[in-house]
Amino acid sequence: MPNIKSAIKRVKVNAKANEANSQAKSAMRTAVKKAEQALATGAENAQELVVAASKAVDTAAGKGLIHKNAASRTKSRLAKKA
Repeated sequence: MPNIKSAIKRVKVNAKANEANSQAKSAMRTAVKKAEQALATGAENAQELVVAASKAVDTAAGKGLIHKNAASRTKSRLAKKA
């Protein structure tokens, strides 16, 4: 643990941001997996899940959690399966 006040604050802020980023990235992955499973099984709400997954991917890319090209690739693969 750092001794300098500003360094202590940075540790706390970084930990909080890491937690939020991890949750957002996990939610994005979950949305993509749900959409892929719905498409594979031919579920009725598959198109809605694809839209939700695309939105989650865009949000993650906007926050810098994933690269914009990775987001584009993920969305393209989902659209191809739909």
